[in-house]
Amino acid sequence: MLVKHTTGNNRIIIAIDGPAASGKSTTARKVAEKLGYTYIDTGAMFRSVTLKVLDLGMIDAVRQFPESILPLLQDLTVAFRGERVFLDGRDVSAAIRENRVSREVSFVSSLAPVRDRLRRMQQEMGSRKGVVMDGRDIGTVVFPDAELKIFLVADARERAKRRYAELAAKGASGSGLPDIGMLEQEILERDRADAERELAPLEKHPDAIEIDTSELSIDEQVGKVSRLALEKIASCAMTGKS
Repeated sequence: MLVKHTTGNNRIIIAIDGPAASGKSTTARKVAEKLGYTYIDTGAMFRSVTLKVLDLGMIDAVRQFPESILPLLQDLTVAFRGERVFLDGRDVSAAIRENRVSREVSFVSSLAPVRDRLRRMQQEMGSRKGVVMDGRDIGTVVFPDAELKIFLVADARERAKRRYAELAAKGASGSGLPDIGMLEQEILERDRADAERELAPLEKHPDAIEIDTSELSIDEQVGKVSRLALEKIASCAMTGKS
């Protein structure tokens, strides 16, 4: 069992980046639990904005006129209560994981106003340290000076299987459950879009530690990252850099 580190020089920022379904969110959440840190799911924040655009029927308008998203961001609130996600006060924990959101989130998250608004929110959330954040540009854009930066990768087919299992676990079935081949193609397309977008593309920070999770269980992933975190926490405590 890991000893929790929550005060003084024991508080650092842990940034976990990587492509879709590489295990970022689950790993980040469990690492935060082990360390007694706060977990911030930045992917859920982008999904929340995407859901808002879709629910308002504005996705086509935003594609044609990206600036039309600005009014949606002015009063935007995204809050975390345990594992629940609240968009403008509404619990959207299940809705943001729907496939319609997955198909559009790369586009919505590529928009400069969205990234600027959420980056400011994320930096405020992490300003006191003692946080674990996961996403696609946490270690490169949001917190490039994070004490520990992790980059998770995994085979596309394996990631599709994980997404399938996630959807099935959330109650999707029959026509509502896409086949694994379709999910794999969507993941590959998401990878391409994330890597090629002009603003904050998915990329590994030079200081990030890459971990291939294709053959790892969640417990193994969590164990690896937790050990790296404890080593970094101890190092920072000794040097007084955190």
